[in-house]
Amino acid sequence: MLPEEISPLQADQLRKNGDGRVVFLDCREQDEVNTACIDECLHVPMGDIASRLQTLDPDKEYVVVCHHGMRGMQVARFLKEQDFPSVKNMRGGIDAWSREVDPKMPRY
Repeated sequence: MLPEEISPLQADQLRKNGDGRVVFLDCREQDEVNTACIDECLHVPMGDIASRLQTLDPDKEYVVVCHHGMRGMQVARFLKEQDFPSVKNMRGGIDAWSREVDPKMPRY
């Protein structure tokens, strides 16, 4: 079963209205995060997700972010398989975020 995908605009609304339950989980590599990032994201590179799983709270709602949405979907699927009930992938990743939500954000 594939995780739900949401648009960057929907993700931004969740971030604004999430009352602390919503965690943006950025699964990109550090050099990518250094280039462009969404404020207050939790950065866990895709390759570290399994080893850091115990640091994530399954009671939170996660929006997974990557560059274009493909790695994010893989991470979101993995989290769902690990019994994280509320996980969404942000369609189009940070590239779409920079086009739809924050045009000042650098694109790469």
